[in-house]
Amino acid sequence: MDCKQVEKMIPQFLDDDLTTEELREFMEHIENCTDCKEELTIEFLVSEGLVRLENGAVFDLQKELSECIAAAERHLHWRENVHMFLYILEGLVAVEAITVAALFVFLK
Repeated sequence: MDCKQVEKMIPQFLDDDLTTEELREFMEHIENCTDCKEELTIEFLVSEGLVRLENGAVFDLQKELSECIAAAERHLHWRENVHMFLYILEGLVAVEAITVAALFVFLK
């Protein structure tokens, strides 16, 4: 994934609207590209900062962005674990179907 693609995905990331694969690639890129991480920081600060200024609330947007990234990493790991579980479950169902079919054939 290149920087141009990542920059286009920043709003989707901030809205938690990326697929598992998109999120994985986005997170890997952000970890390794200081320019894109800086762009993410700027977009986060602008979007969240304006809302907070209107509300007059005290805020630490840099900390909140770090928490947002950490939450996205946890969410990505959770999604990957669910996908792995479903893959294993699918395999078990296939084995069960084969076993039932074999029993049906042998019991005839």
